[in-house]
Amino acid sequence: MAEEKNETTPGGRSKEDIALEMMKFIAQTTNYGKGGTNTGFSKQVTKTAEEHADALIELYEKCRKVLS
Repeated sequence: MAEEKNETTPGGRSKEDIALEMMKFIAQTTNYGKGGTNTGFSKQVTKTAEEHADALIELYEKCRKVLS
């Protein structure tokens, strides 16, 4: 496997660490990837654990892209 260069920010933290923190914050504050909560008489859609994990990985990749 190719080894990735672990770039750091002026504060000494790696971009991967910052992307992970961003992903955690967004996921916790918005319930990202857990499926929508519906009100009224509509059926609530819940995601499987695998779908939730895939959504979080996608969010992490987006956060890394922003920091690149």
